[in-house]
Amino acid sequence: MSGVAAMQRIAATAAFLTAAFLLALASPAGAQDAVRPDAALVQRYLQSTFGKAAPEWQAKLKPDDTIAACNAARGAPDSKTARAIEAREAARVTLPGDGVYLGDWKAGAKIANEGRGGQFSDPPGTVSGGNCYACHQLDPAELSYGTLGPSLKGFGRERRYEAEAAKAAFIKIFDSQAVVACSNMPRFGVNGVLSEQQIKDLVAYLFDTASPVNK
Repeated sequence: MSGVAAMQRIAATAAFLTAAFLLALASPAGAQDAVRPDAALVQRYLQSTFGKAAPEWQAKLKPDDTIAACNAARGAPDSKTARAIEAREAARVTLPGDGVYLGDWKAGAKIANEGRGGQFSDPPGTVSGGNCYACHQLDPAELSYGTLGPSLKGFGRERRYEAEAAKAAFIKIFDSQAVVACSNMPRFGVNGVLSEQQIKDLVAYLFDTASPVNK
């Protein structure tokens, strides 16, 4: 991977982290009176922390239309805004040309466990992982997992391994906001964090009958 490509990947990750931080400013239910920083002020501050980065790298810190809309809505858009976000992001989804959504579940297991990629400490050429366990339970035997997202244990089995469900999972991983506006889940495909094959492998990890996720 070239130096520029590496910076672009890091920038994409930084943009996501910036957006996630701003979305986290949203007050919980019943806390409308809480003092919350101005989103634009926080955005300017975060961008200033990357002041020594190359100009093309800094440009990628600017939120796109979807993240800007979610920031303005404090992560809780009204129905009209949500529909507009989901429609815009759905248009960005690229489905596999071969119509196949399942890859290698064993490769998917490794991707789900891999948290490297897009970080300052990663050498050029580092292949990004999905770091799925940071937010989800998958393999029931794995003791360490996050709870920001729902448990995915038995994901394929509960959906009867249906082809349309696998397609829906591919779309959700490729661009979560095409499914749920202002989702906290990264847009792995749109932002180039994961390749099409990697996303297929993750879908297989969720749907293959041999995957430990479905045991």
